[in-house]
Amino acid sequence: ADNLSEALKKLKITSTDSTADSLEGCLDCLLQALAQNNMETSEKIQKSGVLQVFASLLTPQSSCTAKIANIIAEVARNEFMRNPCVDAGLIPPLVQLLNCKDQEVLLQTGRALGNICYDSHEGRNAVDHAGGAHIVVDHLRSLCSKTDPASEKLLTVFCGMLMNYSNENDTLQSQLINMGVIPTLVKLLGIHCQNAALTEMCLVAFGNLAELESSKEQFAYTNIAEELVKLFKKQIEHDKKEMIFEVLAPLAENDVIKLQLVEAGLVECLLEIVQKTVDSDKEDDIAELKTASDLMVLLLLGDESMQKLFEGGKGSVFQRVLSWIPSNSHQLQLAGALAIANFARNDGNCIHMVDNGIVQKLMDLLDRHVEDGNVTVQHAALSALRNLAIPVVNKAKMLSAGVAEAVLKFLRSEMPPVQFKLLGTLRMLIDAQAEAAEQLGKNVKLVERLVEWCEAKDHAGVMGESNRLLSALIRHSKSKDVIRTIVQSGGIKHLVTMATSEHVIMQNEALVALALIAALELVTAEKDLENAQLVQILHRLLSDDRSAPEIKYNSMVLICALIGSEPLQKEVQSMAFLEVISKLRSHENKTVAQQASLTEQRLAVES
Repeated sequence: ADNLSEALKKLKITSTDSTADSLEGCLDCLLQALAQNNMETSEKIQKSGVLQVFASLLTPQSSCTAKIANIIAEVARNEFMRNPCVDAGLIPPLVQLLNCKDQEVLLQTGRALGNICYDSHEGRNAVDHAGGAHIVVDHLRSLCSKTDPASEKLLTVFCGMLMNYSNENDTLQSQLINMGVIPTLVKLLGIHCQNAALTEMCLVAFGNLAELESSKEQFAYTNIAEELVKLFKKQIEHDKKEMIFEVLAPLAENDVIKLQLVEAGLVECLLEIVQKTVDSDKEDDIAELKTASDLMVLLLLGDESMQKLFEGGKGSVFQRVLSWIPSNSHQLQLAGALAIANFARNDGNCIHMVDNGIVQKLMDLLDRHVEDGNVTVQHAALSALRNLAIPVVNKAKMLSAGVAEAVLKFLRSEMPPVQFKLLGTLRMLIDAQAEAAEQLGKNVKLVERLVEWCEAKDHAGVMGESNRLLSALIRHSKSKDVIRTIVQSGGIKHLVTMATSEHVIMQNEALVALALIAALELVTAEKDLENAQLVQILHRLLSDDRSAPEIKYNSMVLICALIGSEPLQKEVQSMAFLEVISKLRSHENKTVAQQASLTEQRLAVES
């Protein structure tokens, strides 16, 4: 301790006219003290005011410069020392030293700047202000191809410095991307893949940058996919694989890179991991299984990468993914169902999958999760069934396979995501399927649940889908029995509210269903329509210039049907509809104008 105090005093006195030798001894003493107790020594250095002295000693000509930079790097390992280093004015001279040729000076300067930037807003700002990042990126470029140990050590330090400089800072990350650091780092990874420390630094730097959208476009122009897959194949340790996964996941959100990863053979690596880890109960293996299967699903979100792996339904990848569905691992069941939902994004694929028995596999999977099942698996399997039900030719096949019954088992579910997918699947299935729509529409349990969900104000998606399914049951069945069931269950008021939705498509579906109710079962529904103030709502829709032409048209058709009921006709007469409708005779849309003339005549006759 006495030696340290002595050295600090000496440094302050001799700094102005010292010989290199006397300085050297003091600096060695400091380095020794830091090695023994970094924190305590750093506090003493700060109190002594020596940091300000260092600012004047950091010159390219001095033989002590590397040692001083090393001391700064050591003290800046402590969080409390980073701001004092900035305040002492150390950043500008350190950044200047980045221009010198001496490798030891460069190494220690890179360490010092990297440590000062670590989690320090002030440090990063000062380095940014002094233009340090630009010089370091230039060094990376010029050193990139050198594979001697000293150069690789320097490259590792510079990569680390840039990482600390830009970590979790979008502005500085964008700055590095604009300086063109990405192609350089990708090149580094390719050339130095044998050097574990440098490779690791590159991966962390990629992980840092890959979150930014602008970086993905730059990555897409490099051979990053190929390099990462090559590196991935060599890894045995879980932690190293995990590091690469952390870069792959954000990059794979980009469709161009998805395809590049598929072409580079990532899928085969992922399938191999799944095979190796599926039966293991080791924590690392379970984590790897999840990451690999999740990434697989992500790759299928790109249209081109998905189609390439589907290979007309003959692809080995598609077949392997199918085998995940009956597996005993919830993670694989989930990934398998999500993968099918992703493959089912165009009619051709959907038709092929339904013809090849995929529906039964999904129904068997749902069956395993009816009682206290896994919600994410239920949601994924229902998503897949919903997508498969979109092509017209699949609907009847899926209905006769018993999909509607399988889906109805989840009516009791209290989980909004499951409710939402269940409703969507049923709505897709009954589209233009009169018999199925009638059968479901007479199912009192289903209709009562729909009416209940129509009031799920906390879950707009569930509420919207319930309304749409109620309307669809009427529109596709055109059945009096279905209408009676819906009236008895209290569904009419929801259809009337749906006619005021902000979505034109939903307004329209509601108006068409209400017109069918008025045409087929007006007496039964009369009271409910009156209580729901349907006539007033129609008056508002027809008066509003913003209403779409089809809304105006269907509102007038509905008015004509409603005047068959005495109380509703009285309401129509009391609300001066003729005035609104006569204006619509000159509407720019011909169909609306014609319907306005017809409606006007009907109302005139009735009055």
